[in-house]
Amino acid sequence: MTLLPEAEIERALQDDLSYWRLEDGGQAISREVEAPTFLDGIGLVQRVAQAAEEADHHPDIDIRYTRVTFKLSTHSAGGLTAKDLDLAGRIDALAGELPGS
Repeated sequence: MTLLPEAEIERALQDDLSYWRLEDGGQAISREVEAPTFLDGIGLVQRVAQAAEEADHHPDIDIRYTRVTFKLSTHSAGGLTAKDLDLAGRIDALAGELPGS
């Protein structure tokens, strides 16, 4: 998998993935989602897990009560690839389905 140029990543974060931020010196992106309830957050994690399995690309997930943080990087490529941006978009869509969104 080919690493994305920095300009393409920055453009995606500005245009389509505005909830995401660069981390780890540009090697990863992350997003925090505040769910209405703990169970809503767990449900989101389950839906993201299904999407990740389908994409064969898995985020790091941190759950803190109603706050869920997703972090993406293609470790085998050493940074960000199209797989990361694609899954980030899917996570955004799933987070948009939360009650109150």
